[in-house]
Amino acid sequence: MTDFDVHPEHVAPPEPPVNPAAHAKHPEHQVLRVFCGPGGGGGNALGVVLDGAAVPGRTERAALAAELGFSETVFLDDAARGTVDIHTPSVRLPFAGHPLVGLAWLLRDLGRPPRTLRPPAGEVAVTYDGEITWVRGRAEWVTARRTERYASVTDVDALPAPPPGEGWLYAWAWQDEAAGVVRARAFPRRGDAIVEDEATGAAALLLTHELGRPLDIRQGTGSQILTRPHPDGTIEVGGRVRADTP
Repeated sequence: MTDFDVHPEHVAPPEPPVNPAAHAKHPEHQVLRVFCGPGGGGGNALGVVLDGAAVPGRTERAALAAELGFSETVFLDDAARGTVDIHTPSVRLPFAGHPLVGLAWLLRDLGRPPRTLRPPAGEVAVTYDGEITWVRGRAEWVTARRTERYASVTDVDALPAPPPGEGWLYAWAWQDEAAGVVRARAFPRRGDAIVEDEATGAAALLLTHELGRPLDIRQGTGSQILTRPHPDGTIEVGGRVRADTP
């Protein structure tokens, strides 16, 4: 098995604000909420370590990501090149939308917006449009997961967390097909602490690839993910980000 032959991932609904005192022993890190709704609610918690050198080993990074317990934690290894490393509580990922959108937003907020980020999968272009931060990736970068269409939003909302079965499941239904609005929930079913992913950019990118159209995805308890495909086969994933403060 390679580093990226991973099993489905699980991500819990939005997590409460983090108490910095509870993590005093951890390397310095920021906590963001990524893919927030229009009013700033929702969003998936993300850990960001801006000084990747503070956690140099893969084993140490995996342990920190597991201890923080967010759906992903991202480590910035080379600020000039935009080289990053992404970990869930149980696996390392070659690409994920939520940590890249969050990191790109944070770097702009710090006065150094990147034009490109470089996770293991490849070069990810970054753009900004008002409060929306966009990153561009490819469907083939998304680790194994399955999308399943349900008959109605009610059916999606009625699913237990997680539904029976194995493997990463992205359950969705049209909320307004003409407008491209989707209701979705994400269940990694990977065996770690993440039962339901509040907002997952990689799954949104995959669904956009399958449907071949821009989408406005309403996921979890209040998150919004925007997507738009391009003629070269790349797909942009975008959303709002907020700092998670006590």
